[in-house]
Amino acid sequence: MKRNALIGITLSLLSIYNAGAQTISTAELKKHITILASDKMEGRGSGKKGGELAADYISSQFKVLKLVPRGDKAGYFQHFGVKNSGTHGAVDTTSRTTKNVIGYLDNGATKTIVIGAHYDHLGMGHDGGSLDTSPLGKIHNGADDNASGVAGVLELAKYYSQNKEKEKVNFLFICFSGEEMGLLGSKYFTDHPTIDLSKIDCMLNMDMVGRLPENKTLIVSGVGTSPSWGGILRKYESANLKVSFDSSGIGASDHTSFYLKDIPVLHFFTGSHSDYHKPGDDADKINYAGEQAVLQYIIQVISDVSAIPHLAFTPTKNNSNQSASVSMKVTMGIMPSYASDGNGLKVDAVSENKPAKKAGVLAGDVIVAIDDHKITDIHTYMEALNFYEKGASAQVKIRRGAETVTLTVQF
Repeated sequence: MKRNALIGITLSLLSIYNAGAQTISTAELKKHITILASDKMEGRGSGKKGGELAADYISSQFKVLKLVPRGDKAGYFQHFGVKNSGTHGAVDTTSRTTKNVIGYLDNGATKTIVIGAHYDHLGMGHDGGSLDTSPLGKIHNGADDNASGVAGVLELAKYYSQNKEKEKVNFLFICFSGEEMGLLGSKYFTDHPTIDLSKIDCMLNMDMVGRLPENKTLIVSGVGTSPSWGGILRKYESANLKVSFDSSGIGASDHTSFYLKDIPVLHFFTGSHSDYHKPGDDADKINYAGEQAVLQYIIQVISDVSAIPHLAFTPTKNNSNQSASVSMKVTMGIMPSYASDGNGLKVDAVSENKPAKKAGVLAGDVIVAIDDHKITDIHTYMEALNFYEKGASAQVKIRRGAETVTLTVQF
């Protein structure tokens, strides 16, 4: 009896130890986000001092984990040029060089999973995109957008490089620059890949995964990009995590660049909030336990993907205008919701001094039409805006509670 009891205790301790070894650390997530979203990083502007510091931090973590460099010149960095066009409130239109940070975990497999996030943010407010009323000179720390995604990449890289298992896939970990300026880093990588794109089985993108709400709902987009996604993703919902799905492979984040190369994608997103693209997006507002749950979910998804010989790619709806939808000519100045029930586009936030605000659009409104263009979700909204030039006006039909109102928006 004593011997059996001792064996039982030993097995229990081993089980606890192994479970701990397999668990993403909230302390490590907090460490990464606190560093990346510190004032020292000056908002991680693409190609600027803070962005360079962030790239150096990420590469130092890749080096500690002994990932193989997969940038240019046999290093972790892939350099490319960026320049703001002056749209969306940008006042700094200087040309400069920035870089993606790329590390590879080679398991000798025939296929590779890309795990990515963007590390740039809005800097000191000079590159445009801020929703603050007077953004210039203010540090936009971007703890959720997107230090949370980068922390996720680093912790998944640590998990897979130190779990003493050899998965049936290789991993390419990429932290992109230039996302806030128009998905520039991910587009540059997919146009100048440092591994064979045909060997990439899928791309998993984490953009704003740090504020899991009280209802514990994670939004996953890209479900329609492979017939295998539906069955895999629904398996791992739990009391700690509910999942809302969107089918399209197109969205305002880096997975779009991979989707346009016919690669299955998923975008993980915990939702927008009032600090989005404002100086108040700080590390003390992150739900670290929530992000831990998101990463554990991603690990379970990857386990299933690893067991499939090859993920088939399927194009999703609204494919005809996808390329154009990434670079709209005009903007309304809203933060749209990326979760949709197909009955319009919900407005999560409205930027001061932008067309929507001036027209009277309110947070919580649901846009159902722009002139003759029916709006059902983020994708039909982006497509509709492509028909307008700066200076044009449009009649925007909005559902506001039980009312339907029409507002004139001047772009």
